[in-house]
Amino acid sequence: MGKGCITATKYFLFLFNLLFFIFGALILGFGLWVLLDNQSFIAVLQESSTTLKVGSYILIGVGSLSMLMGFLGCIGAIYEIRCLLGLYFTCLLLILIAQVTAAVLIYFQRDLLKHEMSSIVNKIIVNYNGQNRTADRAWDYIQRTIQCCGWTEPSNWMENVMIKNSSVTLYPCSCRNATIAGTEMQETDLCQSLVPDWPVYNKGCISSVEDWFLRNSGVILGLCVGVAVIELLGMILSMCLCKNVHQEDYTKVPRY
Repeated sequence: MGKGCITATKYFLFLFNLLFFIFGALILGFGLWVLLDNQSFIAVLQESSTTLKVGSYILIGVGSLSMLMGFLGCIGAIYEIRCLLGLYFTCLLLILIAQVTAAVLIYFQRDLLKHEMSSIVNKIIVNYNGQNRTADRAWDYIQRTIQCCGWTEPSNWMENVMIKNSSVTLYPCSCRNATIAGTEMQETDLCQSLVPDWPVYNKGCISSVEDWFLRNSGVILGLCVGVAVIELLGMILSMCLCKNVHQEDYTKVPRY
């Protein structure tokens, strides 16, 4: 490989590593969002789902490692250090294998994940008591924003402990449909209806939540595909550069 080609490969590798560093930062940010978010549907799941918490920690770890690898790749490319290029290639290969494995597991376990999600939401509805828990607040936010009630239908709320054991007609205030005329009195986060029929939205939240997941899964999938492409290009360029760097020259490494 000519000197010009080596120089071009070196700077292309630096550019791809810079992009890889940025994608790693995005993965890290997404993992932190999943872990810390307290308003979207993620907040409903994270309080009861160990799987989601573990997944968020995995995303944070992968994002942090990706940023580190991007940094090492940039240093190895600019200063042509074979050991860093080799370490960079190995770590990229391991990350790529882990990503493919995770994607395959999620695909084949999607029905189990859907069942777990339904169980979590039903448990939240049954135990809802308006005591300002994170999951209760998040579910109220979802019902009010999406304009839905219950998981599959409003009658899911009939299983709620407080509503089922009350001597008056109670329903969740976040389900209140303002277009339906009705008179009610509010008791904490449950409203008392003075008419037999609840003035609530008729549709359940499952379809809207699934649409929300589909929209966000497209973003996540696009991000993962982008990272995978950058990883493959980085692996190819790092191997080409590593094969054409004949000896280590540590005098090129800046001293601090």
